[in-house]
Amino acid sequence: MIMPGLYHILFISAALFFIGVYGFFTRRNLITMLMSIELILNSVNLNFIAFNKYVWPNKLDGLFFTLFVIAIAAAEAATAIAIIINLYRSHQSIDVENAQDLKY
Repeated sequence: MIMPGLYHILFISAALFFIGVYGFFTRRNLITMLMSIELILNSVNLNFIAFNKYVWPNKLDGLFFTLFVIAIAAAEAATAIAIIINLYRSHQSIDVENAQDLKY
């Protein structure tokens, strides 16, 4: 069995990051935009774990940063979903074009 190296994991992480960026900039649905942000954060977590394993194998800094990012992502997702639910209740849509009414 071939063990994936650092470059393999970084390639997967870069692919996840660019898929998330593409999804964020091309979608108009707030839920899919939120999922794209989660993909970006997961690619960052993958980088933390990969560098922790291959560059500094005896330290746990990457694991602690990953747990911190997961906690922040959970709080961000809960807040964003609450905002999306309130937007849907007031405008009957979760389209980004209708979200401009929140400015006033």
